[in-house]
Amino acid sequence: MTDWLAYLLPWEFSLPIWLVIGSALLLYLRGLRRLPSPGCGRVVCFITGLLAMLVVTQTYFDYLAQYMFFIHRGQHLVLHHLAPFLIALAAPAPVLAAGLPERWRPRLSRLWRSTLIQIPYRVLQAPVIASLLFVGLIYFWLMPEVHFEAMLSRPRYELMNWSMAVDGLLFWWIIFDRRAPGAPGWVSPGWRIAMLIGVMFPQIFLGAYIALHDQVMFDVYEVCGRAWPLSPITDQQLGGLLTWMPPAMMSALGVLLVLRTLLQGDQAARLRPARSVGKVAG
Repeated sequence: MTDWLAYLLPWEFSLPIWLVIGSALLLYLRGLRRLPSPGCGRVVCFITGLLAMLVVTQTYFDYLAQYMFFIHRGQHLVLHHLAPFLIALAAPAPVLAAGLPERWRPRLSRLWRSTLIQIPYRVLQAPVIASLLFVGLIYFWLMPEVHFEAMLSRPRYELMNWSMAVDGLLFWWIIFDRRAPGAPGWVSPGWRIAMLIGVMFPQIFLGAYIALHDQVMFDVYEVCGRAWPLSPITDQQLGGLLTWMPPAMMSALGVLLVLRTLLQGDQAARLRPARSVGKVAG
């Protein structure tokens, strides 16, 4: 039991990670007490997304990610894709807002609407820029020279992980935005589908290139040593596959979810006139 507990403890304790994830969970639980339940599915998605981020950064998994390339790619798959995907799919903004202390809400609302926040946020959330950032960060941190420096420097390593998590949240927040059309910064379903397709193929290319490359690209794991006796090429091939296939599948799943939302919206729009006619006839 003690041995298993050791695997669940942080390899490198990070107070900012615990504060962010703990605060988000606390606000969400407070909000659930004040609002009607958004549904079991959304609650599970949000909490699972938070816990997934915590597991890959604040357990023994984080140690393995620093000494095995394919575990590192799994870590970023969670931070950049899976966890933000689930959190954004849960549409937690109203619940989180309801969880805030009442005296904080007006100030935070004014801060959020301020030009200082809205201008950079709108720029980062522009479809083309958001898509380029989403793919560009993956390519940047997987440049062999950049990756080498990031894995040997704790501050750079943390910057890498934070940038992937924040960028993932920004991207998937656009994709699963549930606000009504015409809301500030709202992106049409057509643009969302184009974004998902646009980020899919560069990731497929990069993952295939890494998986099929016949030379070791990331020699930092040779310098530091590997956690398991796995050949460097096999480690690299597995990491390439994790960069290649799961992200592409998640983009495809995102397209299906956006199409479902679009069809549901069209169906609701067709039902409204029928209901109105029925009321008039009654």
